[in-house]
Amino acid sequence: MVVNKIEDQQERLKEMPRAAKMSARAETVDEYLAGVPEDARVALENLRKIIRAAAPDATEVISYQIPAYKHHGLLVGFAAPRNHCTFHVMSTAVMDAHKDELKGYAVGRGSIRFRADKPLPAELLAKLVKARIAENETRGKAR
Repeated sequence: MVVNKIEDQQERLKEMPRAAKMSARAETVDEYLAGVPEDARVALENLRKIIRAAAPDATEVISYQIPAYKHHGLLVGFAAPRNHCTFHVMSTAVMDAHKDELKGYAVGRGSIRFRADKPLPAELLAKLVKARIAENETRGKAR
């Protein structure tokens, strides 16, 4: 049974595009970015700069196979699935608190999808990152 699962995973990896394979195995954010198409890489590198500026004390990690940032727990993350980019806010509360500002964007419960050629506004991204920092710090003090 376990052997079959491993073989199935290996077969799926063979069928995946090269960029997806590289991203799935990335151990650092730089490795992840090196494995995504150029247009998405440019958009995500810009997003990375905005996150770093808004959260200078956060630690950059790979979590759930995507680039993410930790500050008193997981903060935010980003990814480049097949046809879009995603900014993971990782908080339904923050998404709800900023729902008016997120109108017109493709949103999930804790994420925002966007096209590489239409990046999210830097001001909005910084505001969401700072809201997540405040949320995590408040939760950390409550413990």
